[in-house]
Amino acid sequence: MITAHQTRAARALLGWTQETLADRATVSLTALKRMESVNGERVFESTADRVRRALEAAGIVFINSDRHIGVMLDVPNTVRR
Repeated sequence: MITAHQTRAARALLGWTQETLADRATVSLTALKRMESVNGERVFESTADRVRRALEAAGIVFINSDRHIGVMLDVPNTVRR
């Protein structure tokens, strides 16, 4: 599952507000705020999955390894040129 820090960082990379992400993920703003809280409040797995899929569809890549946790923005080749 993605962390609150990853979710907030991903939104920052995309320049999205909480409202934008909630809309694109088709989740309630309240659920997203719970998910992004510092306490990492639990949300339904389906909610977290919708948020993850919406961010990935926008180009976010989640990094989860033994030593690293984070996010990257995958920029298509056409944008890099």
